[in-house]
Amino acid sequence: MTSRSEQHPDSTTATHQDRGAARQAITSELRRWIIEQAQAGYAAPVVLQSMRDAGWDEDVAADALEITLQDHLNELAVQQGQPPAVAVPEPRLDESPAQLEAGDRSVNVLLAIAQPRIVVFGNLLSPEECDALIAAAAPRMARSLTVATKTGGEEVNDDRTSDGMFFQRGESPLLQRIEERIARLLNWPIENGEGLQVLHYRPGAEYKPHYDYFDPAEPGTPTIVKRGGQRVGTLVMYLNTPEKGGGTTFPDVHVEVAPQRGNAVFFSYERPHPSTRTLHGGAPVIAGEKWIATKWLREREFK
Repeated sequence: MTSRSEQHPDSTTATHQDRGAARQAITSELRRWIIEQAQAGYAAPVVLQSMRDAGWDEDVAADALEITLQDHLNELAVQQGQPPAVAVPEPRLDESPAQLEAGDRSVNVLLAIAQPRIVVFGNLLSPEECDALIAAAAPRMARSLTVATKTGGEEVNDDRTSDGMFFQRGESPLLQRIEERIARLLNWPIENGEGLQVLHYRPGAEYKPHYDYFDPAEPGTPTIVKRGGQRVGTLVMYLNTPEKGGGTTFPDVHVEVAPQRGNAVFFSYERPHPSTRTLHGGAPVIAGEKWIATKWLREREFK
C-alpha cells in the first residue's frame, strides 16, 4: 500500500459523525486515493485501517469508504449501459443487532446478506395478525395477475399460479398498524408503499423466478412508473407455515428462505437490472397451503 505520509489525504476534516458529513469530507484527492487502493487489490479492512492510522474517526472513515466505492461502482455500471442506482429502503443493521425496534414490536434479525441485499426477519407479525390478514383477504381472492409491462395494465400469467387480492393502503386499523411497523423497520415512508397484497398458494401452486422491478425496456413501463416511480424493495411476510415446499428462492445466489408464520424476507434493488441479483420466486407448495402478504416499495409516493 502507498505510504500514508506521502499520499494519504489530510484527515483533519474527518470529524463528523453521520453519512452526510462523511460525503462532504470526501475530497477529490480522497476519492482518487480510495479507488487506487481498491484497484491495487487492497481489501476494504486494510484501507480502513490505513485511514484510522492517519487519524480518521472510524465511523466516518467507514462511511466515506463505502460511499466512495458505491459511487465508483455506480459510475462504472452506468458507463456499461445500466440504469443509475437510486436510494433504497434499508433496515439499520450497521451494528449487527439481534433485534430491531419497529414501533409497536421488536423484530428479530435472522439473516442478513449484503449482495444481493436480503434480510430475513423473525416475529414481524403476531399469529393473531397473520390470522386476521387471511380472514380479511379470503373473501376477496381471485386468480393472481401480474403487471403487463408491454401495456402498463395487468394480465394472467402462467408463471404465477396463486390466488390474490390487494388491500388499499391504510384501509383498516390492522393494515395501518402493520404499514407503520414496516415503514419504521425499513426506514421508508408509508406513502411510498403499494397496498398490501395477500396471496394464497394451494398444493402445486408456485411463482416462477422473476424480478419485481419494472423492465425499463418494456413499452408499458413509463406508464407504470408514473405512480410512484420504480419499485426499489420487496417485503414478503409469511402468514402460515406450509407442511412442505413454498420457500422463497433466490436462484442467482442459491438461497431459499423457509416460509415460517410471522417471519418475513426483505430484499432491495437499487437499479432495475439483473446485476442486482434479485431474481426470486415462490417454490411450489408440495403439501399443505401457503399464505403470504407482500409489500412493494416505490421510489416516491405511490398514489
